[in-house]
Amino acid sequence: MLTIDLLRVFVAVAETGGFTRAATLLHRSQSAVSMQIKRLEEILGTQIFDRDRTSIRLNAEGEIFIDYARRILRLVDEGISKLKTKKLVTILRLGCIEDYAARVLPPILAEFWSLHPEIYIEVGTGETSELLARLGSDYDLVLAMHPPGSGEGRLVCVDQLVWVTSYTHSPHEIVPLPVALRPEGCMEREWAIQALESAGREWRSAYVSGAIGTLYTAVEQGLVVGLFKEATISGKLRRLGAAENFPPFPQAEIALHMADDRISTPALMLLVENLAECLRKSERPGSLPRN
Repeated sequence: MLTIDLLRVFVAVAETGGFTRAATLLHRSQSAVSMQIKRLEEILGTQIFDRDRTSIRLNAEGEIFIDYARRILRLVDEGISKLKTKKLVTILRLGCIEDYAARVLPPILAEFWSLHPEIYIEVGTGETSELLARLGSDYDLVLAMHPPGSGEGRLVCVDQLVWVTSYTHSPHEIVPLPVALRPEGCMEREWAIQALESAGREWRSAYVSGAIGTLYTAVEQGLVVGLFKEATISGKLRRLGAAENFPPFPQAEIALHMADDRISTPALMLLVENLAECLRKSERPGSLPRN
């Protein structure tokens, strides 16, 4: 029987050039190494080393066999490594509100993965109600938005909703006001419409999309005004306030929700604490310049 152990001894002797040095490398006695090489040669039916009083070296048959031995050992080690890695990997499914997934989470998750490469995170996006409906079945953790004082989930930060427009255009002066809106059922959409109607503003729906990047581009190009969370806004946009007849909004609560059957999972708790800490640091009240 040609065993992996015999091949390792063979390669060690060939690479160190002697029984004594190989024995030291393998933490075995010299006589044990010598006996294993003899056993290997018996199995192969030929000598694979040339020996004299001062040295031992591969002969022609040994030179042929060493390549096969190394390839076998490399494949075995690779297979073992793959299995060990697979056992260590933990997959976490994170559902996240779309604007945070696009604008806030990427650098946070990149840093987390650099520190914990054994934890794979699969991110899905959607509206809060949809994400929470899938918690436990499709998601282990959900980052959601709630109105102030909701008391839902684990509150990690608050974010101010603000009206914004382009720095180089003035769509906010157009009547009726062209507005970028999220789809039906989205909390920001409901708040925007209610605020505009309460302020007596004449408006029209000019851009509707669930993709936050689409809405940002429309605002940056001066086509519409938009309503976004302050932590998600770049410096390319400016805030609109009471002076322009745009009423203020309450702060939205950003909260984490964990699936009941995963709460005790160490990897999940590690991610939860990391997100909570990083999102608290991301709060930027009053960071946008006014018009």
